[in-house]
Amino acid sequence: MPEQLWFTAFLNHILASPVTAALRAIHIEPEFSQAPITNGVSMELLVFSFLVLLFLIARAGLSVEKPGALQHVFEGLNGFVDHQSEEMMGHGVESFTPFLVVLMLFILISNLIGLIPGFESPTALAVVPLGCAIVAFVYYQAQGFKHHGIAYLKHFMGPMWWLAIIMIPIEIISHLARMLSLTIRLYANMYAGDMVTLVFMSLVPVGVPVVFLLLHVGVSLLQAYIFVLLTTVYLAGAVAEEH
Repeated sequence: MPEQLWFTAFLNHILASPVTAALRAIHIEPEFSQAPITNGVSMELLVFSFLVLLFLIARAGLSVEKPGALQHVFEGLNGFVDHQSEEMMGHGVESFTPFLVVLMLFILISNLIGLIPGFESPTALAVVPLGCAIVAFVYYQAQGFKHHGIAYLKHFMGPMWWLAIIMIPIEIISHLARMLSLTIRLYANMYAGDMVTLVFMSLVPVGVPVVFLLLHVGVSLLQAYIFVLLTTVYLAGAVAEEH
């Protein structure tokens, strides 16, 4: 049996049988049938549930005359992301903002949850940043096709048709490398941050670890911002009119 966080153990206790059955139905054999839910998955579910609850609370408290603190936070974040996107893509970026805001919040909360005793950052596991990178990759490619139709494929062919045989493999590799870059940057920073914090907390349990906890918060904010910033850059390239 793998080492489980308390929340993972709780989920496996109540959901192990149906999850194992569902995995086997699609011909996936879990490594541990009694514990098919990993720590990474359980932390992702916890972050997802927390965000859904947060959105419901914000939605219930929406007010034009007396906006609450939570509404101000969401409006500020929405305005920040919207302004950043508009600087890169011009007008008409409002439809992209919800995705970018949710992506930023998911990554940020996933980064910060590891600071709570008994939890760990799912973004410190390579598979979670990879999942976020795949979602970002699929989203901006889908927006490219939605915006340009089949003509979006010209983006991969280069400026001259006779260069297509060279440019297509280069462009495909370049776009796949973006996923790798997003994954490694987020995973490496969060994994290193978790390790440094754990080491110093074990060596000097009082006082000094506070500095590294604050550093972890700073890294978490920065990495969430960079991930969304790069996604916005890729999105801007996909929907740019010159394609």
